[in-house]
Amino acid sequence: MSAKKVLILNQEQIEKKTIRIAYQLVEDNFEETSLVLVGIADRGYVFAQRLKALLEKISVLDILLIRVTLDKTSSILNAKTDIPVEQAKGKVVILVDDVLNSGRTLAYGMGVFFDVPLKKMRSVVLIDRSHHKFPIFSDFSGLKLSTILKEHVSVNLHECDGGEDAAWLV
Repeated sequence: MSAKKVLILNQEQIEKKTIRIAYQLVEDNFEETSLVLVGIADRGYVFAQRLKALLEKISVLDILLIRVTLDKTSSILNAKTDIPVEQAKGKVVILVDDVLNSGRTLAYGMGVFFDVPLKKMRSVVLIDRSHHKFPIFSDFSGLKLSTILKEHVSVNLHECDGGEDAAWLV
């Protein structure tokens, strides 16, 4: 198998797509006074931090940011949050991750809130690969990408990985 990397998003494109998603979130929640952004550690949380900063610039929404750490290899939901999930009660929750592939990670992220009555839940991903094994879909995405199963999407965010932001198809 080739070790060829194809750049699919550069730093400027990631920034533009993040801004577009922030505006879409404002439009989707124009009647709300607050939102809860839930970032899936690690890159999803960084992406959620960026969205929070943008939302605070372009709207008057009060934004609560929750970090969810998941055991993605477990066959059962094993998750921790930095803030009690009960703080999301009755609010709009936006689940954020970098890449949607099979849907397992977002499904586990949603599972954290099953016992919390929410107003609504939406999902945001930077890249949606369209290889879902679970009935999970992104409400907002920077890029929808059809790939073959053996290809992989690698996202570099400077807060996590150093260097410039970029996404590659490997």
